[in-house]
Amino acid sequence: MFNFMLNFIFNNALKIALNFKFLCVLLGIIFFVSGCGGDNDSATSGSDDSGTNIVTKNTPQADSGGKKVIDQNKNKVDMRDNPFFRSTLEFLQSPVPVAGSVAEVESEMEAYVEVIGGNADNTGNTGGAVSFKMIPVRGGKFIMGSPATEAGRKQDESPQHEIEIAPFWMEEHEVTWQEFSLFALQILRATRKAQTEREALADAMASPTPPHTIGAISYDNSSKKGYPASGMTLYMAQVYCKWLTIQTGRFYRLPTEAEWEYACRAGTTTAFSFGDTDENIDDYAWYFDNSDGAAKKIMQKKPNKWGLYDMHGNLSEWVLEQYDVETYSKRKSNSSDPVAIPLQTGFGQVLRGGNCEDDDTAKLRSAARFFSIPEWKKQDPIIPQSIWWTTDAPFTGFRIVRPLRTPKTIEELKKYEADPEVWLNYPIR
Repeated sequence: MFNFMLNFIFNNALKIALNFKFLCVLLGIIFFVSGCGGDNDSATSGSDDSGTNIVTKNTPQADSGGKKVIDQNKNKVDMRDNPFFRSTLEFLQSPVPVAGSVAEVESEMEAYVEVIGGNADNTGNTGGAVSFKMIPVRGGKFIMGSPATEAGRKQDESPQHEIEIAPFWMEEHEVTWQEFSLFALQILRATRKAQTEREALADAMASPTPPHTIGAISYDNSSKKGYPASGMTLYMAQVYCKWLTIQTGRFYRLPTEAEWEYACRAGTTTAFSFGDTDENIDDYAWYFDNSDGAAKKIMQKKPNKWGLYDMHGNLSEWVLEQYDVETYSKRKSNSSDPVAIPLQTGFGQVLRGGNCEDDDTAKLRSAARFFSIPEWKKQDPIIPQSIWWTTDAPFTGFRIVRPLRTPKTIEELKKYEADPEVWLNYPIR
């Protein structure tokens, strides 16, 4: 019997092998079709901020091959519960009390100190809290742009035109890593011992993907006290403003380009807020020659006449404006609070003030314009590219403003706020 079986297998070995090969091919085809054939089961590959390969899926699948699987449908459901998707108007109804922060008219505006974070206990102690000062900026008219005679000027700064600006508060300095990290690096939820209802809402807001290399985008300053937060996109800065609004009950946003220049000039008409030449620039600004090409601690230089620090240099500051070389020629003179709503992804968003890597002081002038470019994400390891960080532009930063008149409608808010759909449709979280 044994010999019979051996002879049968030997004589039919070729048939068995061919049939087995056919079976393997058939199974392979079945798996390929089931893995790639439907819209609800498509996949794209990339890598997350830690360098891990990522596959984003529209339906759940077990993790395999060292790749991180993201269920996009689940993310969308979870994100819809995020307070970020609720109207800002809801959070402005009962602001957290802060001395000096209430004003109905311009004459009542005064400087005040905002406090966020900290570990509240039963005694009311808020150890570890972060504070920053908001400076009142009176409304008025000014001449925006630069004259043809100004040294180092560019064509996109003309023609000069008169702009009327409504009153607002502006942060005394650029947003620091201590402020920014409470949201962007997910520190607050891990340290809070007790929460008010408003703090719980703010903490419920999902946090962005951490940067691939925090040292590279922060000049190794992210853990140091008093250094400006850097390396974020305009969208990230806008999302932070929404988080801060939820946290405080006061409407915070980025300044428009016109508001920024108005505040930088502080009533002057010269190339810099301190004069027409750069003779005294080392007293007021950090730039390449005195910074070693890295951001420095805030408030180490002299402020402008309105008490605002580092408006020239240190970091280039995001403003609410999409770049157009003909912006000023298209704009009517005597405009009131103009804003060209910036794209929230891609490039071309405007920044102001110059930065610590600029070796040409003309880039630090009050009227100088600057905009984002694709090279700022050249080394971004994410596919699709991060909506949060600029891997090759650590010199980007921002400061916040709070208008005296708060927007009253959802449509008005859309001019100033981050679009939630951008975050919702971004597959890497």
